[in-house]
Amino acid sequence: MTMGGTDTPLRPLRQDAARNRDRLLAAATQVFDAQGLDASVTDIARVAGVGIGTLYRRFPTKEALIDALVHDVLDATIQMARQASVSIDGTGLERFLEASGNYQAEHSGCLPRLWDTDHEMVKTARRLIAGLLVEAKKHGRVRKDLTTTDLTVAMFSLRGVIETTLPVAPDAWRRHLDLLIAGMRPDKKELPHPPMSKPTLDKVLGKRDRPRPA
Repeated sequence: MTMGGTDTPLRPLRQDAARNRDRLLAAATQVFDAQGLDASVTDIARVAGVGIGTLYRRFPTKEALIDALVHDVLDATIQMARQASVSIDGTGLERFLEASGNYQAEHSGCLPRLWDTDHEMVKTARRLIAGLLVEAKKHGRVRKDLTTTDLTVAMFSLRGVIETTLPVAPDAWRRHLDLLIAGMRPDKKELPHPPMSKPTLDKVLGKRDRPRPA
């Protein structure tokens, strides 16, 4: 197939564009992990080995590039939750938390932008995690008063540990996760303080929103 009266095939151009996109996403992951989301797109283009014009053809704005990375992380999170849901002994929740911790540690640059309450993929991930919680309770793996908002807060704390300790102690989050899971174990005595309600959690998340980079 030709275009514009030339003999240039379309397919190689599409493949080349796809390769450039993959290189840019890989470079963005590397640069954001090292420098945070304030890193320059010029650095990303340099690491990817492409010109700044190529970057802007694939991603018109820095925001579009970040959104693409967040999409990939959320997609991976959904897949991890689905894979964990095949467990028939109620251990899926623990498996998911460990897999998610590993993945977040490997993609720390995007962590500040995860779990936007308005993102449909976040809603999908939360539904799957809620299902894992139901199964964990059914098999007596976690305490009966554990809620989905408890899990969200626990995952935020895990994210905070990863962001804080990763440059010096990259495995410190594992100990924190051990403690979190130990605290989720069944106990006949209810906790003295109530869980955060979903509306309150949504307000907390809303206050975390910061101006997005241009």
